[in-house]
Amino acid sequence: MAQIQAGSTRFVSECGFCHGRDAAGGETGPDLTRSILVAEDTRGDKLGPLVRTGRPDKGMPAFNLSDTDLLAIVAFIHDQKTKFDSLGGERRTVDPQDLATGNADAGKRYFDGAGGCGRCHSPGGDLADVATRYRGLALLQRMLYPSGRPETASAKVPANPKVTVTRTTGETFVAPLAAQDEFTITILDPSGVRQTYDKTAVTFTIDDPLSAHFSQLGKYTDTDMHNVLAYLDSLK
Repeated sequence: MAQIQAGSTRFVSECGFCHGRDAAGGETGPDLTRSILVAEDTRGDKLGPLVRTGRPDKGMPAFNLSDTDLLAIVAFIHDQKTKFDSLGGERRTVDPQDLATGNADAGKRYFDGAGGCGRCHSPGGDLADVATRYRGLALLQRMLYPSGRPETASAKVPANPKVTVTRTTGETFVAPLAAQDEFTITILDPSGVRQTYDKTAVTFTIDDPLSAHFSQLGKYTDTDMHNVLAYLDSLK
């Protein structure tokens, strides 16, 4: 029971904004209580690698969790699945009031200071009226896992990640990043064809304009996250 309670806290902090506080799905994240992967999982043998590798092509970053935290989250997900199975699996959604707990003034201070958000974004530029374009969970999702091209010309963040690859022959080239996992990296060659390389066979660096958002996931406290959300929600 203690492990499940600990897993609940970590799940809400790390995963609840996409998958709902109860793992039954949010506006963008799937219902984990109905997931085939969860059904086939045994003590994290399926969920663990996914959480640690992520699905960058679908906006899910890799999470660097300790074995204890990971197993606690897995235990919580399975417990939620058991509960929903006993109730017929009725799906619930994220309550917007669960997100409206932050302080906008504190969020602005974090945005301009420790969070470093102001280096790329401006409330009078790309974030002008952002709260009229995104609301509730959709706004939080956009804040944590942005994807696609900047919506305004004033946005300073370029659209596509690039990867510089150096082969063992010494040849170096730069190409758009298509995908990556724990073992391989895939780029698009000039003709648009996907080329996959074993990460141990090449040297590479990724210039991902959105990497700051993913790095921030490991730095946010739950309070920071909701404070910044409250600040963004004030930009109407």
